[in-house]
Amino acid sequence: MRLAVPLTGVIPPLCTPLTRTGDVDTRSLAALAGRLLDAGVHGLFVLGSSGEAAYLTDAQRRTALETVVEAAAGRVPVLAGIIDMTTARVCEHAASAVASGADALVATAPFYTRTHPAEIADHFRRIRTSTQLPLFAYDIPLAVHSKLTADIVLPLAADGTLAGLKDSSGDEGALRRLLTDVRRRGLDARFSVLTGSELTVDGALLAGAHGVVPGLGNVDPHGYVRLYAHARAGRWAEAAAEQDRLAALFALTDAGDPTLMGGSSAGLGGFKAALRLLGAIDCQATAAPQVPLDDEAVGRVRKLLEEAGLLP
Repeated sequence: MRLAVPLTGVIPPLCTPLTRTGDVDTRSLAALAGRLLDAGVHGLFVLGSSGEAAYLTDAQRRTALETVVEAAAGRVPVLAGIIDMTTARVCEHAASAVASGADALVATAPFYTRTHPAEIADHFRRIRTSTQLPLFAYDIPLAVHSKLTADIVLPLAADGTLAGLKDSSGDEGALRRLLTDVRRRGLDARFSVLTGSELTVDGALLAGAHGVVPGLGNVDPHGYVRLYAHARAGRWAEAAAEQDRLAALFALTDAGDPTLMGGSSAGLGGFKAALRLLGAIDCQATAAPQVPLDDEAVGRVRKLLEEAGLLP
């Protein structure tokens, strides 16, 4: 479908449900996409960090994307993560995503090797030249060890290389300055700035962000849709109250024991445990070598769901 310019709203990064043997659970994935669509989300982002893209084979990536494209059936745009280490590999993923029916692409800076800002800019320009689909940059320095600064992003926005940015940098000050620069340069009508922070959505929208890409939106899509609607209507007290409730629910990403597992295992495990408890997916398995949540951690997730009003 044709992508709205600028892209706005709630665009959850879908989790990728897996079977106990590690295959993509297409039935659960289609059901999860349908659940988010029924909640009124404005787009779906497949194969991001919450989708465990870094853990999936190329074949599994294609299966996940094709499943969501079919489930969406043109109701909302589907953004496909094409994340990989080098430009050539990313361009291959871009071609596959186009063939699978994606409406837009999402790429990080190159990683593993150290890169200069000029090389990062060239990376995005080469990706954009390889495809006709809109391209979004994904700023996640914790994972790729490069920050997409305003000096990199703004020229790429101005020349049409980038259609938008998903900011998961955690640098709220830099995000605020970028939003100011985007407006000052007259780019806000065609360049989307989307926050990836589940905890500060109301503040980002007040500052001028176009939307949110919340991993927690898998678990509580209605909450983020309500938050976005309150913000767009100028009901900031109601938006703040919804944000506070979601911030408390986000504690499910800390349910895992940090002495037994890494942050990715805990965060993705929390999302998937919640989705299984809600009946949204069949299995809470995460991709190897991530450590699964034990029963005690799942019990903590259940309690948080109950406190958030999502379970009786």
